[in-house]
Amino acid sequence: MYSASFDSTKISLHDLLKEIGVGKIQLPDFQRGWVWDDEHIISLIESVAESFPIGAVMMLATGKAASFSARLVEGVESSLTDPETLILDGQQRLTSLYQALMTERPVRTRDTKGKKYTRHYYFDSEKTVGTSSVTDDNDRIVFSVPEDRIERSSQGRVTRDLSNAEQEYAACLFPADQILKSGKWRTGYFKYWVKQDPDKLELVNEFEEKVIKQFEQYHLPVITLGRDTSKEAICLVFEKVNTGGVNLNVFELMTASFAAEGFNLRDDWKQREDRLKTSHSVLGNVKNDQFLQVVTMLATQKRYREDKRRGQSNLPRVGCRRSDILNLTKDEYTEWVQRVEDGFEEVARFLHSQKIFHSQDVPYQAQLVPLAAILVELGRDAEPSTARDVIARWFWNGVMGELYGGSIETRVARDMSEVVDFVRDEKGAPRAISEANFQASRLKTLRTRNSAAYKGIYALLMREGASDFRTGERLDEKTFYNDNIDIHHIFPKGWCQKQDPKIEKDAYDSIINKTAISARTNRLIGARALSDYLKRLVEKDGLPESGITEVLASHCIPAEAIRKDDFKMFYKERADLLVGLVEKVMGKQATRDFDDPPEDYDNGSSDLEE
Repeated sequence: MYSASFDSTKISLHDLLKEIGVGKIQLPDFQRGWVWDDEHIISLIESVAESFPIGAVMMLATGKAASFSARLVEGVESSLTDPETLILDGQQRLTSLYQALMTERPVRTRDTKGKKYTRHYYFDSEKTVGTSSVTDDNDRIVFSVPEDRIERSSQGRVTRDLSNAEQEYAACLFPADQILKSGKWRTGYFKYWVKQDPDKLELVNEFEEKVIKQFEQYHLPVITLGRDTSKEAICLVFEKVNTGGVNLNVFELMTASFAAEGFNLRDDWKQREDRLKTSHSVLGNVKNDQFLQVVTMLATQKRYREDKRRGQSNLPRVGCRRSDILNLTKDEYTEWVQRVEDGFEEVARFLHSQKIFHSQDVPYQAQLVPLAAILVELGRDAEPSTARDVIARWFWNGVMGELYGGSIETRVARDMSEVVDFVRDEKGAPRAISEANFQASRLKTLRTRNSAAYKGIYALLMREGASDFRTGERLDEKTFYNDNIDIHHIFPKGWCQKQDPKIEKDAYDSIINKTAISARTNRLIGARALSDYLKRLVEKDGLPESGITEVLASHCIPAEAIRKDDFKMFYKERADLLVGLVEKVMGKQATRDFDDPPEDYDNGSSDLEE
């Protein structure tokens, strides 16, 4: 459990905004940018004018336990660099109010469609105090105008001009940026109306009573976390109270923490990310927090070994949970970061060896975290073929056993340690290998790329030497990138839908009826039976029957069933062949609970799982 000491009080809105303006209150660098639109800002100003509650604000006292880089609230121009408190919750509200009320510069916001523009905000004094004789559907007391304070129609005609103070006085429109410093504007207003219409003087007096005093007397509940609050507690509190409802990425928190020590984590990661993803499309989905997980696992592994060697009894945990990452030091990061980048380079080479070439085809993105850590930890010990075989067996048990589909923080650290120890003959086989199980019936339910096992079968077919039907070329890395290789139906959908009795969609859409072929070959086959297409290759292109049989075998496709256009025979035999392929890479028997497809595909029922 994590605890956080805090103080709770009420502070006037004016005092809060003044402290923001001089830089005493700032934002931690992990906070997102200010994003509120024009409508939200208008509604917020009206709420304060009506003395409605706008929610509590949460602050963090700057201190020792969690030192973060800070930045000024957007719109503030101050030379103060060391804040006293940081805003954890309330950034959008306080930034909106500061920009609209405390600075005469236009507010950079956006319309309801997301288009960026700049606005100034005004109170309609007559509507506010209830003296307006205008009756319309718009009862808003606050509105905004463009940066030049001139409103125009869609044809470009000026409909309202507030570009100087006299025109504001004449229209009885009170600028929001004068609410908390209204003396000068009111003096000008009095001079303008004192001779023309003395009744207008009472209007501004009523406005002062009804609105200005509300802003001057408005207080916000402020909760301030103590300066000894830990990073993990800050992270948890931020996520539970943040009104934006956005989880705090641990990478952002570490970026702010390292920046306080003069190290720009964001820039460092960006350079490494560009190098990795430019060179290897298979690493295209590696995230910054996953990179930090690998660094953290290796750093905590080193801490564990050093404490064990010193005879410590209370040994630290080896892991990559968020709390582990938050305890990572800058020195530990810089010690491991280059080796981790090199480790991901090795991950790309390993995946290519398993015929996985693109990020969309990686079965489990999360499994790359322990894989990278294993390859870094083993170093040259990972190079012999025996070591690669062990790593591959662990990898495929994780994929086909679908072990990385849930909460995996404990598994990640355990797999790293156990695979490394097994390769070095220090311990027995990793538990992942003994725990994994593949049920043959799972093949029936694998229909889309959403499943790791589906992607796994795809890669295994290419790993086992699948060749293109048309050219006979092996679907290796070169073919993959040149010919747009993807998974396509063996018995085409169009052909299946025309059969009588009809073949169930669940059957022809499963991985059993799919394989890796080029997009061009798939177009040439079209809706014809594969047997027709292959017959043409024999008769017109002179390919030998034996060659056709060999190509089909490379895809685990039973040739006789294809030549007979017998979907039922094909379905059962290919399922057996695919299960054998899975058993080969897992190094263990699968649960063979596979039944025959239904006798009558058109009987309205199916034994296939949804």
